[in-house]
Amino acid sequence: MATRLRTAHTADLAPGDLRDVRELLDAAFDGDFGDHDWDHGLGGLHVLVHDARGLAAHGSVVQRRVLHRGRSLRTGYVEAVGVRADVRRTGLGGRVMAELERIVDGAYALGALSASEEGAALYAARGWQVWPGRICVLGPDGVVRLPEEEGATFVRPSSAGPLDPAHELVFDWRDGDVL
Repeated sequence: MATRLRTAHTADLAPGDLRDVRELLDAAFDGDFGDHDWDHGLGGLHVLVHDARGLAAHGSVVQRRVLHRGRSLRTGYVEAVGVRADVRRTGLGGRVMAELERIVDGAYALGALSASEEGAALYAARGWQVWPGRICVLGPDGVVRLPEEEGATFVRPSSAGPLDPAHELVFDWRDGDVL
């Protein structure tokens, strides 16, 4: 089955495109894809794969800032990666990730993502590495540790060079990050 890959900024997606992406993600995450998750995937570049049945796969990369050892790293954060159930395990997730990685490697000092248990194998197979150190967020009241993100946060160093896991990664705050 022939597929077509498209890369577009959120601003360039029509309302119907955005509706299709949200429906795909709601289905791909079995209803565990909330409004904060949706918001986190907007405002950056989207990679969409269409086949004869419509939208088959999606992922986006948005810019975030990560503090590490006194540096503020421009980070391409991968969000909202999902594949339609009937075409899973056919390479579409890899096609989406290859394009997202091209963007991350060309435009950011660091790549990062938070993986579901189901998605972790895809990212590990592509060379993303689980961050072995602490994960924090710079919340409204200061730095807050996010132990639930530890072991699920993957990084892809680009121009940042080696990172020291003895020092935490402190991500910029977004609604939904701190309860």
